[in-house]
Amino acid sequence: MESVLSKYENQITIFTDYLEEFPDRDELVWILGKQHLLKTEKSKLLSDISARLWFTYRRKFSPIGGTGPSSDAGWGCMLRCGQMMLAQALICRHLGRDWNWEKQKEQPKEYQRILQSFLDRKDCCYSIHQMAQMGVGEGKSIGEWFGPNTVAQVLKKLALFDEWNSLAVYVSMDNTVVIEDIKKMCCVLPLSADIAAESPNSLTASNQSKGTSACCPAWKPLLLIVPLRLGINQINPVYVDAFKECFKMPQSLGALGGKPNNAYYFIGFLGNELIFLDPHTTQTFVDAEENGTVDDQTFHCLQSPQRMNILNLDPSVALGFFCKEEKDFDNWCSLVQKEILKENLRMFELVQKHPSHWPPFVPPAKPEVTTTGAEFIDSTEQLEEFDLEEDFEILSV
Repeated sequence: MESVLSKYENQITIFTDYLEEFPDRDELVWILGKQHLLKTEKSKLLSDISARLWFTYRRKFSPIGGTGPSSDAGWGCMLRCGQMMLAQALICRHLGRDWNWEKQKEQPKEYQRILQSFLDRKDCCYSIHQMAQMGVGEGKSIGEWFGPNTVAQVLKKLALFDEWNSLAVYVSMDNTVVIEDIKKMCCVLPLSADIAAESPNSLTASNQSKGTSACCPAWKPLLLIVPLRLGINQINPVYVDAFKECFKMPQSLGALGGKPNNAYYFIGFLGNELIFLDPHTTQTFVDAEENGTVDDQTFHCLQSPQRMNILNLDPSVALGFFCKEEKDFDNWCSLVQKEILKENLRMFELVQKHPSHWPPFVPPAKPEVTTTGAEFIDSTEQLEEFDLEEDFEILSV
């Protein structure tokens, strides 16, 4: 495996239809729900882009599964893009969308903890090790390339073991987002006052300290992923405007996609050009220091990001959105009704009730395993606890 992947060690993918330098035009650029005027706010725009966590191929980490590859060069690009989308959700959850990153400046402890979750170690919740091994339960061998839907399913299952972030991850099926199911998954009734007193750090105790009524349900922060196929061999132009509208929404986490076997994390657009972060650069594994901090210089892209014409995008994509509070989700639903569902050929559907011909919706729950946290998939035999969702696996790249 290592000899096969060695040729990818220094791979940086360059295509003639990819553009890097921003033009000197008086136009608006949208980045994950925020707009920048290109001509007068270019430095602010580049600062906003460089603040996003950038995950790339890495080499010289501990072998996956003990005997597997020690580099993901050549096969891990979609996993890295999934990490970037999830990391943006966690940044929004703990630091807010307006948080910015400055080189060599001391960062909040939440930022360090987020970054630690993605280090290339088997004991980190969202590491390449955990994602690759969880992919076995989705029918993907370690070292095999993932599609957008597969990485979404993997993130959904890994999030069940992440008690610190406590995310509800909803992956839409059959091009349909069901409001009733999301509310069922995210609206969690608080524990009783007695239990809350025993758990002072719980969400319930926090709400009570703020005077929130004990009978009001708490909202579990939502990571919403919508896998789509927007054409047969290439994107149908009728979807272009709706696709771009998604990057304007304040809940936007961008999109996963790219070209077959070449994944990119799309974070915005300029005209009909998509702006993306490219994981196809191989860097050496970085571990945490003794004090727990991480040297983050290689986790932020300081170069001008690449762009590509939206019509060059492969039609298999996955949109991401983050709703920290219930009002954010309600606002997202209103925006979808206004901007997406107005089209004759809709990019996806938003329905109130669970379709009667679908199996009953059961919110995902952490399976019973003998170990806890990210260590639970040291053995792939434990993946049998999960129900696969192949009936709804409609996407392939």
